Amino acid sequence: MPVDGRIETSAPSVDSVSRSPSAPPIARQAWLDALRGLAALVVVFEHSLDALLPEVRGAVSPWFDFGQYGVLLFFLISGYVVPVSLERRASVRGFWITRFFRIYPLWAVAAAVGTAFAVAGVWNVIPGQTAERPWTALLAHLTMLQDLLQVPSVVNVFWTLSYEMAFYLLVTAMFVLGSRGAGAGTSLSFAACGLLAGLLIPAGWLTRNLGVAVVGVATVALLGGIAAVVSTDRNVRTRGAVVIAALALVLLTFNSRVGAWQSLVILATMFAGTAVYRLQHSEAPARTRWMLALVPVVSVAAAVLLGPGWGMSESAEQAFKWSWSAALIGAWLTFAAGLALRHRAVSRALVWLGLVSYSIYLLHPLILQVVRRLTMDPSQISLPARLAWEAALFALVLGLAALGHRFVERPAQRVGRRLARAVPRESAIHLEK
Repeated sequence: MPVDGRIETSAPSVDSVSRSPSAPPIARQAWLDALRGLAALVVVFEHSLDALLPEVRGAVSPWFDFGQYGVLLFFLISGYVVPVSLERRASVRGFWITRFFRIYPLWAVAAAVGTAFAVAGVWNVIPGQTAERPWTALLAHLTMLQDLLQVPSVVNVFWTLSYEMAFYLLVTAMFVLGSRGAGAGTSLSFAACGLLAGLLIPAGWLTRNLGVAVVGVATVALLGGIAAVVSTDRNVRTRGAVVIAALALVLLTFNSRVGAWQSLVILATMFAGTAVYRLQHSEAPARTRWMLALVPVVSVAAAVLLGPGWGMSESAEQAFKWSWSAALIGAWLTFAAGLALRHRAVSRALVWLGLVSYSIYLLHPLILQVVRRLTMDPSQISLPARLAWEAALFALVLGLAALGHRFVERPAQRVGRRLARAVPRESAIHLEK
């Protein structure tokens, strides 16, 4: 999910990036905050259904997946925001410093509490694979690529961060290699490759054949690649860009937990967000709109033709195909509506929800574990009582998110921005050599 609420209002020319001594002002866009807040709340609602509203799960979930809707909306927002942020910052080192301090501090808190809850048996338990190889699991989590390394996430929502990380790697590689054209063509290519790869490559193929060695190799490639792309030597940067791009593409295609078609469609969705930005700001030819329009069509075709990629009954597989496709279409329509209404005033409450959306997203599973422990069997609780629990859940999540944002996210982000400002801009090196 996106964790950066900032986006530049326009993209500069190559010359202006190269010559400007400091990055231009970065402004928040309220409509993005509103969408981000909506997505976070929908994910919380989805995760509460089994514990508190099984009637909704049974009646609606076969037709619409609230969780997939929320995360796909997040992915569209990431695609719209992240590449342009790197281009405007014009510093790979600055980009990764700010990414680290935006993502890791709160992630570390959630991971620590989630692990403690699992050890204590609050609700979830430590997966057998993690218990057998704890250091491998720790290493995979620290890379944030655990979902692409076939390692179960200690907190269920962490899986989306693996795709965010893969996206960051690809965006960084494109920037270092001098490509600013990622947009509709890139998005459609990922969707088409997802359809093809899903027909040919089983989920987790690398780990099935190479075992846990994949985690070690991926960790070395990630650390070495990032160290290289922040180098001041052009040749080293180029090699580093190739390494991190190859790492992301190989893991997405050959080792994703959800299968090649879903992982590549997720990346297609992110680059679709980038394409929307470029079309909106006349950075891409208008004729590429037809490519962008084909992305959700190809994505839905992949879902319908390939299904979940793991064992399900025929009825469950049909429900997956329909609910996933409806969620994808819903996310695209919601993003389009937000874009169309972007000049309208947005309430402060929605903007605030966007500000704390990362805390909502990462911390709500912890509160939900406690709620599930207290409620146990929803069939033994009356509907009014469960609705009261639902309201209490949202109130507790919002309260904890406010604390997480105030005492973890904001201080860490200030440190990240301060360190990033001390990093020399690399634009002249990247764009002129």
